Amino acid sequence: MGQGQRERVATSLTGAVGEEIGGFLAPVDAELERRYPGDPGTRQPVHTVYVPGDDFAADTLRVWGDRALAALDEHAPDAASFAAVLGLDGALAEDVYSRVRAKLEREPVEDLRVDFEDGYGNRPDAEEDETAARAARLIAAAHAAGTAAPYMGVRVKCMEAAVRDRGIRTLDIFLTGLMDTGGLPDGLVLTLPKVTYAEQVTAMARLLDAFEKARGLEPGRIGFEIQIETSQAVLAADGTATVARMIQAAQGRATGLHYGTFDYSACLGVSAAHQASDHPAADHAKAVMQVAAAGTGVRVSDGSTNVLPVGPTEQVHDAWRLHYGLTRRALARAYYQGWDMHPGHLPTRYAAVFAFYREGFARAADRLARYAGRAGGDVMDEPATAKALAGYLLRGLDCGALDITELAGPSGLSRAVLEQFASPRHGDLTGSA
Repeated sequence: MGQGQRERVATSLTGAVGEEIGGFLAPVDAELERRYPGDPGTRQPVHTVYVPGDDFAADTLRVWGDRALAALDEHAPDAASFAAVLGLDGALAEDVYSRVRAKLEREPVEDLRVDFEDGYGNRPDAEEDETAARAARLIAAAHAAGTAAPYMGVRVKCMEAAVRDRGIRTLDIFLTGLMDTGGLPDGLVLTLPKVTYAEQVTAMARLLDAFEKARGLEPGRIGFEIQIETSQAVLAADGTATVARMIQAAQGRATGLHYGTFDYSACLGVSAAHQASDHPAADHAKAVMQVAAAGTGVRVSDGSTNVLPVGPTEQVHDAWRLHYGLTRRALARAYYQGWDMHPGHLPTRYAAVFAFYREGFARAADRLARYAGRAGGDVMDEPATAKALAGYLLRGLDCGALDITELAGPSGLSRAVLEQFASPRHGDLTGSA
């Protein structure tokens, strides 16, 4: 055989067979593309802070940051004392502590929800009208001044009959207020709580569609989160996973599934003393949520703890250890977002997140760099693992746990390379251009 010639490989099937199979699976290909588009590749906040509508003010973000810094000053004034509370080793402690303080000064809250549901209660209609309009003005002003959190929005009352009209009106007032003061800002997030049936999600989608038409907005511009707080949201009467149907019922508008620790626990009869995000009932619900959301582009968020870091130092330290442990547990289970109820939770939220990424980033960067360069190593990584490694590093960069210079130096990884591996073309996990 001459140089450059290849031996002919024998086959038995004709090209028509492949064409027939392709035609048969074309609807499946389209369905996969529609239902499972993959992660959107945008930043996911590490937490959601919710503030009752009547407490929300122009300085809320700064107040939360200052109160968190004051808690550190009083109860852990240096890296060594903070490390002793949380069990961090010396080298990591210094880095984490300095980054936590810098984060609280620069960007204390990543995602804020002005609450018109449980945290607000039932008020006279005129009062809630004004509070919703004021929330819109304050958020619009924060965006105009460059002081807004990366994500901000509202949680309105649910779609149950008793409060449905009130929730619709509050949402209308809030969105109208934003439109009348500069338009809908980037990072707008809406939360629909206490969902039990997929039809309630469809109703929310239709409501937003009607608003977009009324204001001449692009169809699908407004998305929303679904809060999973009832047993019916996880398991339907026919034994199917309701939450999976809810994602589809949102008609492409669902952005997140948020676990509601206390409502869900109470719904299952868990006693108040044992209502926590690490209860077996919580683990089951979040596992179902996680599987239902996988590949759809809908993110999953953990809930919160109601143990507040207040009182004498010993009591604050106990609450910090609990919150830090729950956050680290959630991160290990791929729940990269949670809810925080008090400014005192911010130090341990960021400490847990920063430690999680800083402990593993050097190893992850080395593995990804070796994979990208097709070099050897002591771990044989698959393309899907490379995607996970890149996603891990990007999350660390987004929250401030990591700096791109730390990655680019020893590994040569740029953000563009990380994004290429984290969000490959559909069906291509190689990260090739």
